[in-house]
Amino acid sequence: MEDFIERDLLTGLEDHLEKDEITVIVGSRQVGKTTLMQLMKSRLESRDKKTLYLSLDIESDRRFFKSQEKLVEKLDLEFGEEKGYVFIDEIQRKKNAGLFLKGIYDRGIDHKLIVSGSGSLDLKEDIHESLAGRKRVFQLPPVTLREFIDYRTDYSYSDRLEKFTEVNDKRSKRLLEEYLNFGGYPRVVLAEGEEEKRRTMDEIFSSYLERDISNLLNLQKLDAFSELVSLLADQVGDLVSYSKLSRDLGIKNTTVKNYIEYMEKTFLLDRVRPFHSNRKKEIVKAPVAYFADPGLRNYAVGRFGSLQLPEEKGKVFESVVYNLLKQELMYTGYSIKYWRKKSGAELDFVLEKGDSLIAIEAKYSDSPNLTRSLRSFIDSYEPQRALVVNPSCREKKSVEGTSVELLPVFQLRKRLSEV
Repeated sequence: MEDFIERDLLTGLEDHLEKDEITVIVGSRQVGKTTLMQLMKSRLESRDKKTLYLSLDIESDRRFFKSQEKLVEKLDLEFGEEKGYVFIDEIQRKKNAGLFLKGIYDRGIDHKLIVSGSGSLDLKEDIHESLAGRKRVFQLPPVTLREFIDYRTDYSYSDRLEKFTEVNDKRSKRLLEEYLNFGGYPRVVLAEGEEEKRRTMDEIFSSYLERDISNLLNLQKLDAFSELVSLLADQVGDLVSYSKLSRDLGIKNTTVKNYIEYMEKTFLLDRVRPFHSNRKKEIVKAPVAYFADPGLRNYAVGRFGSLQLPEEKGKVFESVVYNLLKQELMYTGYSIKYWRKKSGAELDFVLEKGDSLIAIEAKYSDSPNLTRSLRSFIDSYEPQRALVVNPSCREKKSVEGTSVELLPVFQLRKRLSEV
C-alpha cells in the first residue's frame, strides 16, 4: 500500500501555481500541508522549474524574514533573473504575516508565493485584511472519508469509488467504522496498529495545545481549554450553552466564547447556526458544534478507537456527514444550518441558498426510518429535496411533494455535485 495519501486539494493547488495571486494553504496542525507543498515542489523541479522552500519552524530560515529586503535578497540570490516558486511554511509564526507578504507581493517580483499556516489567528485575520485581491485561500481538512477509502483500496477504484462502495457493501461499512473510530489525520491513518495510532494522536493533540494554543495565544489556562475541548467533544451535535459550560469549568462566559472561537480559528471544530423563521417556536441563537476530525473528537473523550454505543456512533457519523457537506458545498452559495423546535423536533442539517432548501438527516442505521422531525420540517417549509444519509440503505420516496432519498454516505459527494 502507498505510504502517501493522495489529496483532492492537490489539483486545485497546482492549477493555481500559474496565477499571480499568492497561494495560501491553511488547515490544522498535521493535516498534510507540508507534504503537499513538498510534493508540488518536487513536481515543479521535475519540469526544470526553480523552487525554494523556507519554514519559519526552522531557525536558520527565520533570518530571511527579519525584513522584506532580507527575503527579496535571498530570492534574488536563488533565482537570479528566472522565475521561481517560493514555498513558505508555518507563516503564522511571522508577526503581521499579511502585511509582510503584501509588501513582498507589491514589489512586483516575478516569483510565485505559496504559503501555509497551521492554526490561523494571525494568518486568517492579517491575510484577509492585508491581502485583499492578492491571494486565494485553500483550506486543507484532515483526510476525508472518500480519500481514506481510496487510499485503503490502493487507488484501484479511484475513478469509480462510488461503484466500489455499492458493490462491496460489507467492506465499505468496515472502512466507515474504522474511519469513525480513528479519523483522518494522515499520520494516524498511516500508523500501524491501534497503539501506534493512539500514540500519534496523543502527540498531535499535545502539539496543538502547546504550540498553537499556548505559544500562539499566550494562553495560561491550558487545563480549562483542554477540558472545554472534552466537554464539547462529548456533546457533538447538541446545543452549545455558553453559560452551562462556564459554570462547569469555573471560567467566565466570555472566556468560554473566546476559547471556542480559538478552536474554530485553529480548524479544530465548526459552529453551526440555526435555521428559523418563527422566533417563538424555534431555536434562534444557540449553535451546535462539530469536530473536523472524528479521531481527535474520540481522543478528547477517551474513546479513541473504541466507540461502542450506537447513540455515540450516530453523533460521530453526524459529524462526518457535516464535514462532507462543508467540503462539497464550499463556494456553491449554500449555507449549512440546523433546525430545532423548542418542542423538541429537530433536523440535523438544512442547506439554504436563496429560496432553495434541502433537508438532511444523518442516521447511523442500515434501515433508517423517516422521523417525525423530518416530516414536521417538510410540512413547515416544503423543501424541494430531503436526504437521509446512512451507511448503506438506498430508497426513494415522496412525502407531501418533497422528494426524499435514503442515501449511503459514500454516494453523498456525487449527489451534492448535482445540487
